[in-house]
Amino acid sequence: MSDLAEQPAAPPSVRRRRAPRWLLAVAAVIVVVGLAVGGTTAVRLLSTPDYPGPGTGRVVVQIRPGQSAGEIGATLLGKDVVKSSKAFRKAAAADARARGLQPGYYALRARMSGQAALGLLLDPASRLRSRVVLPEGISLAKALTLIAKGTEIPLPELTAAAAAPANLGLPAYARNRLEGFLFPASYDVEPGTSATALLSTMVLRFSDAAVEADLEAGAARIGRTPYDVLTVASLIEKETAFADDRAKVARVVYNRLAAGMPLQFDSTVNYDKAVPTARLSNADLLVESPYNTYLHKGLPPTPIDAPGLLAVEAALNPAEGDYVFFVTISKDGRSLFTKSYSEFLAAKAKSQREGVY
Repeated sequence: MSDLAEQPAAPPSVRRRRAPRWLLAVAAVIVVVGLAVGGTTAVRLLSTPDYPGPGTGRVVVQIRPGQSAGEIGATLLGKDVVKSSKAFRKAAAADARARGLQPGYYALRARMSGQAALGLLLDPASRLRSRVVLPEGISLAKALTLIAKGTEIPLPELTAAAAAPANLGLPAYARNRLEGFLFPASYDVEPGTSATALLSTMVLRFSDAAVEADLEAGAARIGRTPYDVLTVASLIEKETAFADDRAKVARVVYNRLAAGMPLQFDSTVNYDKAVPTARLSNADLLVESPYNTYLHKGLPPTPIDAPGLLAVEAALNPAEGDYVFFVTISKDGRSLFTKSYSEFLAAKAKSQREGVY
């Protein structure tokens, strides 16, 4: 054989076949769709679930002391106020005022945006509070009724709390007597506040005023107990509304006590009456009661109302003078102070003729 005959045949040339054009188009569409779906999923993962508007209805939410923005957000989420805690946290992080959010109860709405929820929490009008204003000279019984009318606390609960004064933080010299210790002031009452908590707050406010007036040291300076001074202040509160007469009323009280004279104050008799009257009858003056200072010498057994700070300061700083009588001489409440019984009687008769009282 020849060498040529023994050579192996050349392999056929290798040719690459292209995919059909229709297949390439389908693949491109799949890639584009995949990228779109993946991008949407990524956006969803990075976005914050949030309701779009101001919300509807009314939802009461309590913000507790010391709660962080995250904890507040969780509270709002639990009430369906916001769609996510993160929506509220983002709004709070962007507003420096959020650091000053106050604990309390707020009226919000369901399905609010995080920003709208923060806005209502920062709005004082959204805060749910009752306001009780105790005026100077109000008695304990009337104060409890006023509190019951102005808050959600029922009168029986207030009465029960007042009947357990040992739970209210009274000073030792009060000897568990509450009259006179609910300090006259304005009080904001949060929903859910108990009767004991509210009365304790009012007693604490008295303690603050007592420190401001230096009650204990001042009472020792004039030879009286703090409780005596508070009782005198309660008489002043009932007997005059004029600043320049308060210290004179205090002087009349102390002069009469020093002389062993009965105080003979209509205000103490009226304290023990079911229906107080501007002018007492002869029968009223004969009623047997420890508050009848026509029959009994000395101070009444308790204050007859809650005196304000100015009355306490007047009781601690009586005017100079020998006054032992005073009588109202004008319809605006001005009084004449004197040591003369005849002058007192003449002024009293004149006032009665003129209809002053």
